[in-house]
Amino acid sequence: MNAKRTYALVALAAALPISLAACGSTTTNASPGAAAAPSTSSAAPSTSSAAPSTAADAMAKPFGAGCAAVPADGKGSFNGMATDPVATAASHNPLLSTLVTAVGAAGLGDTLNSAPAITVFAPTNDAFAKIPADTLKSVLADKPTLTKILTNHVIAGKLSPDQLAGDHKTLAGTTLTVKGSGEAFTVGKDNANVICGNVQTANATVYIVDGVLMP
Repeated sequence: MNAKRTYALVALAAALPISLAACGSTTTNASPGAAAAPSTSSAAPSTSSAAPSTAADAMAKPFGAGCAAVPADGKGSFNGMATDPVATAASHNPLLSTLVTAVGAAGLGDTLNSAPAITVFAPTNDAFAKIPADTLKSVLADKPTLTKILTNHVIAGKLSPDQLAGDHKTLAGTTLTVKGSGEAFTVGKDNANVICGNVQTANATVYIVDGVLMP
C-alpha cells in the first residue's frame, strides 16, 4: 500500500514540471506577438503626415491675372506681405493705396492687424476709381458708413480657394455671396471679380477684387 502511494507521488512529481513548462511556453509565445502589434500601427501616421503639407503648399499659391501687378520683391511682394499683418501688408502694395487710405480714415488698421484669422476682399485703386469722386470723398468723411462698407469686405476665418464659394457672414453683419470655382470667382451682388486670389499675410488670406463690395 505504501509502495503504491510512493509510486503515485513520484509520477505526479514527474508530470508537474512538464505541465508547468507547457504553460510557460504558451505565455512566452503570446507576449512577443502582443508587443509586435503596436509597432505596426505606429508607422501609419508617418505615411499620412506628408499629404497635408503637400496639399497646403499647393493651396498656398496666389492665382489670377492681376497677380502680375504685384511687386516681384520687397515688402509689397507676396513673400513680403506674408510676414506682416493684413493692414500693414496692404500698405506696402501699390494696388491697394486707396483701400489703405479708407482703412485709416475708418480707424480699422489696428482692428484688422490684431484679428487672429480673417479673409479680406481687397478692392484695387481702380475699383475705388469707379465710384464718383464726390461720392467717394463724402464716404471717406462719414466714418460709420465707411466702417460698414469696409467690414463688408471681411470674413472671420482664413478661407482657402476650395472654401470660397458660398454665402459668408461678414464682420458688418451682412451676407456676402461668392460664386465660382478653381481660379474664377465673383463676389457680392455686383459680381466683382477676384483678380488675384489666395494672397497670404501673417493673419489673413486676401482676395484682391476689381470692385467695391457695397453692403
